[in-house]
Amino acid sequence: MDQGAVAGGAGAIVPEPEGVAAGRVTLLTYNIRHCRGTDGRVAPERVAAVIAATGADIVALQEVDVGRARTGGLDQSDEIARLLGMTPHFHPALHIEEERYGDAILTRLPSRLMRAGPLPGLARRPGLEPRGALWVEVEIGTARLQVVNTHLGLRGAERIAQAEALLGAGWLADPACRAPTVLLGDFNATGWTRAYRRLARGLTDARRVAARIEGRASFPTRLPLLRLDRVFVGAGVTVERLAVVDGPLPRRTSDHLPVLADIRLSEG
Repeated sequence: MDQGAVAGGAGAIVPEPEGVAAGRVTLLTYNIRHCRGTDGRVAPERVAAVIAATGADIVALQEVDVGRARTGGLDQSDEIARLLGMTPHFHPALHIEEERYGDAILTRLPSRLMRAGPLPGLARRPGLEPRGALWVEVEIGTARLQVVNTHLGLRGAERIAQAEALLGAGWLADPACRAPTVLLGDFNATGWTRAYRRLARGLTDARRVAARIEGRASFPTRLPLLRLDRVFVGAGVTVERLAVVDGPLPRRTSDHLPVLADIRLSEG
């Protein structure tokens, strides 16, 4: 991967997506840790290089800084999207004066924001980091793919409440959130947690139905042991490949490795 291929570019750096007209699309979920790598360097161009090398059409990012002093005041959502020739949709789970921090969905495909908002925390723990979700509708040929990106909390009870909310009327059970649908992000939940089991009852873990699987865990990058970054799919979605994106640059760029899913949408 050559990060010089993206640094300073003013236009799109990734070829137009192939297979979209046939209902094929590549998704990527990536916790970018506000673009701060394992070497301590803040480098949005490295994040863009990692994404560009995957050829992803739709990208779900978590831990994105916008206007924060710790990362030079940059709008990381806009900057990464600019380097990739994509359109960004951003939701700040945390908003303190001019500083924002949250999740983003980027795509070069026609898209529209459907909903962005908070997820429940714990009433008895008001100091927990706020969490949210972002729902974008993306045109895939003649289909409309509903894409929901999220980053769940660190406590079990918190994650259960957030999983229930995502599966409820405000999000995936909304009448407008018609199949095909995908839910992806950093769930902070391994396969034996209650939150994971609840989500897996409502949707299908892409890893369980993928025709081809590459790699196993995505966190932490230095020695990946945990599957925290996941893709769930609903009816009408076939998973052709599920892959953890590994290599020297991804291991330097964040403390999470990206997870990629090649999917195909059913006709009709």
